[in-house]
Amino acid sequence: MKLQPDRAIGVNVVNACTNEHIVINGQAWRESVLLPASGTVLPWHVTNHEDLTVEHFGRILNVSPELVIFGSGPRLRFVQPILLTALMARRIGIETMDTAAACRTFNVLAAEGRNVVAALLLQAST
Repeated sequence: MKLQPDRAIGVNVVNACTNEHIVINGQAWRESVLLPASGTVLPWHVTNHEDLTVEHFGRILNVSPELVIFGSGPRLRFVQPILLTALMARRIGIETMDTAAACRTFNVLAAEGRNVVAALLLQAST
């Protein structure tokens, strides 16, 4: 007997994640995205870790999260702290992990009702 739904209504969920795409709510994305716990998934126009700017992380402020999960691509890579200044100034928590781990963590936090945003980097193929 099933006692709970597969997915809470209105909560975004990552269904799959590979180095080439992320499936969110059944839709495949082949570019980096900003993924709020609920609402519209937004393209995040960056293809390489080295190209991240203050403006990329500043876009996250428009969603007003309490926590940001940064998926840094296929491996764990931290960004320069200067890029996170606007988030830190607003006391928004930031956790960095590889993109697959960020997707799993996002699903858990979003299902718990947390006001989380995943900034998921899909690295350009070289």
